[in-house]
Amino acid sequence: MANGANHKLSRTLQRREDATGYLFMLPSLIFFVGFVIIPMFICIFMSLTNANMHASKEVSFIGLQNFVKLAKDKEFLAALKNTFIIVLVSVPVVCLFSLWVASVIYNYNGFALSAFRCIFYLPVVTGSVAVTAVWKWMYDNYSGIFNIVLKETGIIEKNINWLGNSDYALWCIILILLTTSVGQPIVLYVSALGNVDQTLVEAAKVDGATDTQVFWRIKWAQMMPTTLYILVITTINSFQCFALIQLLTKGGAGTNTVMYYIYYTAFKLTEQTGHFGYANAMGVVLAIFIGLLSAVQFKLAQEK
Repeated sequence: MANGANHKLSRTLQRREDATGYLFMLPSLIFFVGFVIIPMFICIFMSLTNANMHASKEVSFIGLQNFVKLAKDKEFLAALKNTFIIVLVSVPVVCLFSLWVASVIYNYNGFALSAFRCIFYLPVVTGSVAVTAVWKWMYDNYSGIFNIVLKETGIIEKNINWLGNSDYALWCIILILLTTSVGQPIVLYVSALGNVDQTLVEAAKVDGATDTQVFWRIKWAQMMPTTLYILVITTINSFQCFALIQLLTKGGAGTNTVMYYIYYTAFKLTEQTGHFGYANAMGVVLAIFIGLLSAVQFKLAQEK
């Protein structure tokens, strides 16, 4: 009888703990459902219509016509190409550079380590508008520091229109994106290095393993969950590159991306029928690409 009563009491306490946990989760759950799940389904529905921002326009169901139109839209395909270039360049560079920097600064003492983490993380917490304004000055055709330095050193003879020339503009955007994306991965990798099992490291060194072998065989394997997280968030952030385009080029000089094209189509072309639904169709396609790449990254990480 006593065991039965204790078991019943433990189940009651467990239910109370579960209920308390769900109550604490409720505000976040409401926010997630209201601002993520519901808008996601609205976006999917709107992508199947000719919806427009004008209330006077009648909304009708058109099926997959928006998606068929996307496959023939040269401007969308060009924006998709630029987006993939940004992702394919920024994701591996951010991951490898962050890992290298974290491995170097991890060996410093407490003050130096904290100082370096602060320096690299500063662009992350600085407002994107402020960061972009500084870079815009650096890229300026006449007074920009890049043109001044390159001309003084004799590398170039005349000023380069960095953000107005299609040969340079997209790479200038990628450079800014890299500098603002490495802060968080560096901090995460430093923390991951601190959680590596040192007994395995010491055992490997006793057996004659080199520093390179220790890093790739032991440390890298134990940091794989952190690497997976960095890959996923960097991929998502790269796909959603918008603020830099809006503030610097407005999609000109071959820098149009899917996110900017969605904004331009939905809010700049609203005088024509169907653009809002068409923009939602772009959002659905972008979400599918992000989901597929994230799934591939999860699969590859599990195989490691």
